[in-house]
Amino acid sequence: MKRDYRRTAKLWAIGSVFFTCFFSTALSAQNYRILLSNDDGIESPLLHELHQALVSLPDVEVVVSAPNVNQSGSSQSSIGSITVDRYFRNGSFFGYAVHGRPADAVRFGIVELGKESAFDLVVSGINRGANVGDVSHLSGTVGAAMEGLYHGIPAIAVSQDSDGVNTRTTAKFAANLVAKYQREGAPVDTMISINVPAGELKGVAVRPMGDSYLKTASYQPVEQNTNQTVYERERIIVQAENSNTDTYAFQHGYITITPLKFDWTDHQLLNEVESWKLQLVE
Repeated sequence: MKRDYRRTAKLWAIGSVFFTCFFSTALSAQNYRILLSNDDGIESPLLHELHQALVSLPDVEVVVSAPNVNQSGSSQSSIGSITVDRYFRNGSFFGYAVHGRPADAVRFGIVELGKESAFDLVVSGINRGANVGDVSHLSGTVGAAMEGLYHGIPAIAVSQDSDGVNTRTTAKFAANLVAKYQREGAPVDTMISINVPAGELKGVAVRPMGDSYLKTASYQPVEQNTNQTVYERERIIVQAENSNTDTYAFQHGYITITPLKFDWTDHQLLNEVESWKLQLVE
């Protein structure tokens, strides 16, 4: 019996370590701090809608640190030195408007606004425009969330179709996931990307990243002088063919959930590249 007890205790300990490694500890609801940002700018109505949904959750504190103007397509880029304004909405302090990229806004929030009390979660969005497929690599919304992950803080990126979406539905869906994190803890070293399509919603699909749904078809000259030409980019929507991707599911009416990580390594190719026996050239 004594040996069995020790074995049980050992298994329990191993299970506890595994759970702790995979999930961040669910902190006291009294202290659950959320850093909210986006890439469309602090004046975006979609950001305001998400803020309202988050502050409606019990026992949370939401701090806004977002770009002062639209910074779409910034990915996780940074400008270095920044200027920060206190932003007021309807006569009340709303948050911090950062003259920089989305990643700058999140970094400022984590380093300065989280100096006394660290944030438990970074939420970025709601973005106007989907971030499914390869587009995610270019997205300032996703980049802001990844900046949180870079600092060891769980993160969520929230995006929706450009038109024809009930933004309140998107905000409530995201808030429900935040509430789950608050109760149970959030995945470690993984960011969750949510995308909500237009039209009738058929359900929720957890899918890997697919191909880009946006392609550049051409550049049309719109203005020209002796040494300079201004081109306007023409983009087209591409229909996904692989049904096991977020792009396909999104285009077929499903809210998509995609876990994203920093590691871009093609692990399947590592051994082949090793076999190339590349050497220093003198």
